[in-house]
Amino acid sequence: MRAMGRGALRVLRGGALPLGAALLLAGCASMPSGGEVRKVDNGQQADDNPRVLVYGIPPHPGESAAEIVSGFLEATTSGEPDFATAKKYLTRALEQRWDPKARITVLSSSPQSDGGTDFAPKATGVVIGVSGSKTAQVDAKHAYSPNGGAFHTSVHLVKQGNEWRIDRLDDGLILSASDFQRIYHSVNMYYFAQLGPDGQRSGSRQQTLVADPVYLRKQQTDSLADTVSALLGGPTTWLAPAVASAAPSGVRLYSKGTGQGVLVDDSQRLKVRLDKKADRLGHDQCMRLAAQLFATVQGQASAKLASAEVQRADGATICSLPSSQALTPTDMVGSTSKRYFIGSEQHQLYELAGQDTAASPVQGPFGSAKADLVSVAVRRDGEMAAGVRSDGHLVVGSFTDGDSFRASQLTSSAQNPKNGLSAPSWDGFDDLWVADRSPAISRLYVLPGGTGAPALVDVPGLEGRVESLRVASDGVRIVLVVDEGGNKTLQLGLIQRGGTLDQPQFSVKNLRDLTPAGESVSSVSWAGPSQLVMQGSDIGGGGQQIHYVSTDGSVAAALESIGEAVSVAASEDPTRPLQVASSNGYIYWLPDDSNWKRVTPKGGSPVYPG
Repeated sequence: MRAMGRGALRVLRGGALPLGAALLLAGCASMPSGGEVRKVDNGQQADDNPRVLVYGIPPHPGESAAEIVSGFLEATTSGEPDFATAKKYLTRALEQRWDPKARITVLSSSPQSDGGTDFAPKATGVVIGVSGSKTAQVDAKHAYSPNGGAFHTSVHLVKQGNEWRIDRLDDGLILSASDFQRIYHSVNMYYFAQLGPDGQRSGSRQQTLVADPVYLRKQQTDSLADTVSALLGGPTTWLAPAVASAAPSGVRLYSKGTGQGVLVDDSQRLKVRLDKKADRLGHDQCMRLAAQLFATVQGQASAKLASAEVQRADGATICSLPSSQALTPTDMVGSTSKRYFIGSEQHQLYELAGQDTAASPVQGPFGSAKADLVSVAVRRDGEMAAGVRSDGHLVVGSFTDGDSFRASQLTSSAQNPKNGLSAPSWDGFDDLWVADRSPAISRLYVLPGGTGAPALVDVPGLEGRVESLRVASDGVRIVLVVDEGGNKTLQLGLIQRGGTLDQPQFSVKNLRDLTPAGESVSSVSWAGPSQLVMQGSDIGGGGQQIHYVSTDGSVAAALESIGEAVSVAASEDPTRPLQVASSNGYIYWLPDDSNWKRVTPKGGSPVYPG
C-alpha cells in the first residue's frame, strides 16, 4: 500500500475570505496553580490568516493509471469551485455525470492505493483500490456525521486515446482530515422551532430560531450564494423533525443576476433574488424567510447587516426586514448577564456580575443561609430559580426577599438523595426539565411553567441512566449525560411536543452520540447556538480534558488538561465567559483576552441561566 499523492499542488496566498472562517480549533489553557494562565480560544473564532488558494495540476502525457488516480485525488483538494482540473482526469462521459457534491468521506490521513490490478502492457482497463481509515462523512445536505471504520472503494480506468482516464468512480470526494479542515468550515443555518401547543402558550409560535450547522467550502468567490443556497435547501435530516423553513418547496436563487442572486450593498443591505417558485410568496411567510436569511448571513458577515430583502425573479421586492425586527440566535437565552454558583459553607446561591470576583448571595430563599442546595437552575429571565436540596426535594422560588421555597410535585423514588433528582434545567419557555436518577428506573420529566404537574418524557432508544441534562433555550434540543454501565456518554436529542395546552406531551427522539472517542463525560453546558462545552476524562480515569463539541458531532481540539476542574459552565451567548469549578473549592471564570480569575467565597456547581 502507498499514500496517494505526487506533491504537485500549487499554492497561492490571496486576500481574506469575505465570509471565511477556519475550522473551529481551540487553543490551550490550564487552571491557575501558580504563574500566569492565558485565555483559551472557544473554538468559534475566525481564522485571521490570509486565504490559501490551492490549484491542482492537470494530467501529464504518458502517466500511469496509478498516477492518474493520485493526481485526481490531489486535484479534488484544490480551491476550484467547479473542480475543472479534477474533471480532466475523467473520461468525457464520466465528466458529465460525476457529482462531487454528493458526499464527502473524511479519512484520518491521505488515502492509500493498492497500486492496481496486474494487467498486460496493452491492456485497456484497470482497477485501482483506494482505502483508508474513515473518521466522518458529510452528506449531500452538507451535514457532518462522525463515522469511523475502514474505508475502501475502487476506481476503474480505461485508455482514452493513448492516455489513462477514470471511467467509473463513486460520486463525492475523498479527503484527509487536514484537507477537509483546510477547505471546509462550519456555517450555521437557521430554521424555526416547531413548538406545537407549547409554542402557543409561550406566545412565541414560529418565532424561535434553531441553529443547524453544515460544512461549506471556504475558498469560494460566491460564498454568500453558497450559504443562502444551503439554507433554501432545508434543514439537515437529523434536525428536520423539530424545525420548519419559510422557504417555498424547491425554491432556488435566481442565478442569472448579480452575485448569483445574493448581494450585500454598500449600506449593508442583504438582497436575495429568488426564482419563479417564490413569485406567490405571501408577506408574512416572506418576513419569516427574511428572518432566516438575516440570521444565517449575519452569522458569517464581518459587518452588521442593515436589512434583509427578498425579491422575485423579476427583481421586484416581496418584503424587507430591518435589523430592528430581526431575530437573533440568543433571543431566548435571557437578558441577564449574571453568573451563579453554590457556596461551600452555607450551600446558598451566589451571583456575580460584570468583572466582579467577589460574589454576593442572591435575594430570596435561594440566598438564605438555610437554602441547603446541592444543585440549582436559574430561570432565563434571572427572576426565579429551581433547585434540589440535600434531602433530595425539588424546590422553586423567586429572587425576592420575603419569598419562600415552594415544594415541587415531583419527587424521586430513590432511597438515597444522591441517586435522586438531577440538577434541573430551564428552556426558553419557562418549562423546567429534570431527571430522576433512581437506580430502580431512570426517567425524564418536564414541569410546565416550572411549577406545573410533572409530565413524563418518552425517550426511545435511551440505554442507561440520565445523570445530568441541559436543555437549549430554543426548546427543541436537549443534551444528556448518560451512565451506560459506568461509562458516561454525551447524547443530544430532539424535543418533540404534542398534546394540548392543558395536557402537553413531550418526547426526546433521534438521540445522537457526541462523546469524543475514548472519553467519559462528567459535565456539559451549552456554549453557543450550535456548540457545547464538555469536561471528560479518559475511560478508566485520568487525563481530564475540556472540549468544544458541535451539535453535529465535530470536535474541536481539546484544551490542555485541567486536572483541577470538576465541572464546567458556559452560556449560549458566546460573549459570556467560561466558568470552571475546581477541586480546590474555588470557582474560576475567564474574561475575554485575559487570565483566569478566582472568585470568592469558595463554592461549586457554577451555572448560567438555563
